[in-house]
Amino acid sequence: MRVVIAPDKFAGTLTAVEAARAIAEGWRRRAPGDEVDLVPMADGGPGFVDVLHASLGGDLHALTVTGPYGDPVPASILLLDGTAYVESAQACGLHLAPPERRSPEHATTRGVGELLAAAVDAGARRVVVGLGGSGTNDGGAGLLSALGAVAVPPGALDEGPAGLSALESVDLSLARSRVEGVTIDAASDVDNPLLGLIGATNVYGPQKGVAEDRLQAVDAMLENLAAATDKKTALAKGAGAAGGLGFALLLLGATRRPGVDLVAEAVGLEDKTAGADLVITGEGAFDFSSRSGKVPYGVAGVAGRALVPCIALAGKVLVGSREMRALGVESAYSVVDLVGEEQSFADPAGSLAALAERTARTWSH
Repeated sequence: MRVVIAPDKFAGTLTAVEAARAIAEGWRRRAPGDEVDLVPMADGGPGFVDVLHASLGGDLHALTVTGPYGDPVPASILLLDGTAYVESAQACGLHLAPPERRSPEHATTRGVGELLAAAVDAGARRVVVGLGGSGTNDGGAGLLSALGAVAVPPGALDEGPAGLSALESVDLSLARSRVEGVTIDAASDVDNPLLGLIGATNVYGPQKGVAEDRLQAVDAMLENLAAATDKKTALAKGAGAAGGLGFALLLLGATRRPGVDLVAEAVGLEDKTAGADLVITGEGAFDFSSRSGKVPYGVAGVAGRALVPCIALAGKVLVGSREMRALGVESAYSVVDLVGEEQSFADPAGSLAALAERTARTWSH
């Protein structure tokens, strides 16, 4: 029997690569004769570069960039055959500041612009920017500044959304010339525009620490950026991704593509699934929001087109069988239900392996 193992990260406990290994280890204990193919996945958020490096190889270039609050943070670019893969969360991720230190009205995406510039300087003719997991909400102003955009007043693009309050104008010509001739793909599952009730601030601001009574004010700050650059682009699907990083990339000529689809294509998931007997996916919490471009939904779609059954292993399963099937998943199994919450956090890899071993009893033949 041939089994494809294609999970996302289990947020806070296991990377996608670690999760795939744990599932494979448990499965092999029960079904050592099965052929197991590990294809860890990502949707553009944290782990994007690691997943691609694990599947594709390529050269990792380590560098230090500006973090969301000005501190230097380590980051890396994956270079492969003229394409560079960049993970925005490495430079502006929510994980880069503890909750008590978060001040999203002053957080910048400058480091993402530095990553993009480094990718171009390394000779990349195509740059794929993974969007997701950001702790910033500056509309990508910092990114634009790092690439040479000039604002009036000077410095307004580097102070998070707060700096945009007094913004009068932005000249993008230097930033655009910096990436001229380079194809940019924005890997994101987010369809939201930059502004308004379903925009970056109102939908995602609270989880980054924007206070409820500040949402309208912060949205108005981003409106200043849109007015100074391109209001039409602010309405585009995906402009609100990663606190508006999508908007900045679209201003530079980027094309938005669903992150799961882009990763699936890069790692050859469709070819690997063809001829398989079973596909296993997974994530930390498997719920109905998984339909919003998350890895299990994307993997299940690929499996469905190949007429291969897909199951999910998750930390927690928060959907019933009807919702599960609407997501294209035959069955889902929970680590917490098997070993309890305390044990699942104490030994996440061992607990996931135990769940995979138990699941193999049902599915391996």
